Amino acid sequence: MWRYLAPLGLFIVLVVFLSIGLKLDPREVPSPLINKPAPAFKLPELHQPQQMVSPADFKGKVWLLNVWASWCVSCRAEHPVLNQMARTSQVPILGLNYKDGRDVAQQWLRQRGDPYTVSAFDEDGRAGIDWGVYGVPETFVIDKRGAIRYKHTGPIDQKAVNDKIMPLVRELEKEPA
Repeated sequence: MWRYLAPLGLFIVLVVFLSIGLKLDPREVPSPLINKPAPAFKLPELHQPQQMVSPADFKGKVWLLNVWASWCVSCRAEHPVLNQMARTSQVPILGLNYKDGRDVAQQWLRQRGDPYTVSAFDEDGRAGIDWGVYGVPETFVIDKRGAIRYKHTGPIDQKAVNDKIMPLVRELEKEPA
């Protein structure tokens, strides 16, 4: 009798774990960087390679880092949302062009609009690795002290902007620098 109970118990445990896993949202991948200082980088600006871009340039401001690439199909889906956000000028958006070609990325922005306050050019992807990027697009909300407060994996849509990103930005704007 015991030899039948052990497999049955194992089966029940497996069903419980699988049912818990099915309820998880794969887009809600927790980042170990939440509430920690944003990783530093100093990269050439996409449009003006002689100028350098760094997260330190945004210190004292609440801002977004949007990791994107011209080869990214999902980036096309979120781009109109970013353009709309840029038109409202509620929060600066730093673009991190990830593992892309400079000319192709510039052309992509000319064709679709450029929502970024500035775009950093991460040709080899090292800055993206430091930020924990494993796919594009990814969007981070950074507070005035330079700490990452939220990470959105995948394309942002208007619902994410209205329900999560902008309420958090408004809350963080009230905090001291």
